[in-house]
Amino acid sequence: MGLLIIIACMILLVALLLVPITICIDTISNLYYIKLQGLFKANLEQHETELFRIKLKILFIKYYIYPLKKGTVNKPNKAKKIAVKKYNKRSVFLRLFRVLRTFKTKYFYMNIDTGNCITNAKLYPIIALLNYKGGHYNVNFQGQNQLVLILKNRPINIIKSIINL
Repeated sequence: MGLLIIIACMILLVALLLVPITICIDTISNLYYIKLQGLFKANLEQHETELFRIKLKILFIKYYIYPLKKGTVNKPNKAKKIAVKKYNKRSVFLRLFRVLRTFKTKYFYMNIDTGNCITNAKLYPIIALLNYKGGHYNVNFQGQNQLVLILKNRPINIIKSIINL
């Protein structure tokens, strides 16, 4: 019986490491979220009284977080100073860069207007070259700025890049 529980826990752990993580930034329809497929979703959405709120959905339970809302502030007690481990800035940057490289871009669309018609005209050939390689880029002269970015990753890839296997 104990062996079955251990095997079930191992299968659950492997399944959690292989579940895809999706990050979506969509300025056209105002969708901003991070989703762990079937388990967790954090949405950034507008609110009537606050500037924005974060809607967390964990399994079937919804939570709302208001990050800009003032709360009660506890006065800190005098605490002993703890020695802080200093990190090498270069190594932290390299680890962050390695983690960012593990994300795969599933969809990218960019529609820009700089507000200056001459700058837009200078960007037009560059955008045409980027589209030649299979991108979804556009320069417009109507004042529209849009971005759609969908990234996917798996927790196992993030862990591998952090511990540098």
